[in-house]
Amino acid sequence: MRLSASLPDCYNPATMADALIEAFELTKDFDDFRAVEGVSLRVLPGEVVALLGPNGAGKTTTIRMLASLLVPTLGVARIAGFDAARQPEQVRARVGLLTEHHGLYSRMRSAEYLDFFGGAYRIPSDAIRRRSAALLEQFGLAEDGHRRLGEYSKGMRQKLALVRALLHEPPVLLLDEPTSAMDPSSAYLVRRSIADLRRASRAIIVCTHNLKEAEILADRIAIIRAGKIAASGTAESLKHDFLGSRQMELRLAGPLDGAARLLPGEAVLLDAGEDWLRYTTDDPQVTNPRVLHALDTAGIQVVTLAEVERSLEDVYLQVVGHEKVEEG
Repeated sequence: MRLSASLPDCYNPATMADALIEAFELTKDFDDFRAVEGVSLRVLPGEVVALLGPNGAGKTTTIRMLASLLVPTLGVARIAGFDAARQPEQVRARVGLLTEHHGLYSRMRSAEYLDFFGGAYRIPSDAIRRRSAALLEQFGLAEDGHRRLGEYSKGMRQKLALVRALLHEPPVLLLDEPTSAMDPSSAYLVRRSIADLRRASRAIIVCTHNLKEAEILADRIAIIRAGKIAASGTAESLKHDFLGSRQMELRLAGPLDGAARLLPGEAVLLDAGEDWLRYTTDDPQVTNPRVLHALDTAGIQVVTLAEVERSLEDVYLQVVGHEKVEEG
């Protein structure tokens, strides 16, 4: 299917305030198996949402419905205002899709490969050459143009697939494991590029098993378990909801003595040692200055006061447990 390259006035990244990605109660059945059930989400221009979950939880099925590759059994998906089930051509013209299986043609070279896909999107030849050159340079592939794609490493193939997804300058990106198999330098380059794309008012969904990456990239996180969104919010709100109030660790220059008694009422003591203590608080910006002031007034010297790092992995494991899901 040939896809239109021109975007009508329904998408203006400079002024559009509405969501570019919308899903309402998306549900997908495969025979008697329900892979996705009642998934709803909205992604605004300039926003990144990370979709987390174990293998088989329904992430890829959700992405395929948003990209007009699968028709939902129930519910509605819209991309830039277009219905993904009823207007698939308009939707696909506005989506840059990176999937687990890239579909690269091993005998082609990068320029031939991008010419082929650029033609499918009806991009003018001079624009294909210009965009291809810029993107290949951006992702460190410009010097490998003479090589056939079968000679590329897995990380290089991943970057070329991302170049393909960006070639038609889509307002929406659906990225499945965008830094998979990449060395740390390449992964950093891709994460930085995703951040730049967000600043260009694109709406982005990233599926990843790299929880640290999700925390770095995403404005919001949605965790899917057994086909349903089991938790969603910012990384901090999820930590608060599932791990409780923020924890602070205070270390002193000398013995603790009676320092714990000086904590204000909103600071709840958790644990203490010879020269340290930990407490929780819902509002460290208010509580911490009060703690420091009380200790300073009492002549107790503070060495450090820092938040105890709480992992998104701890939240994730609370939400999904160690359940093994086989299908979806």
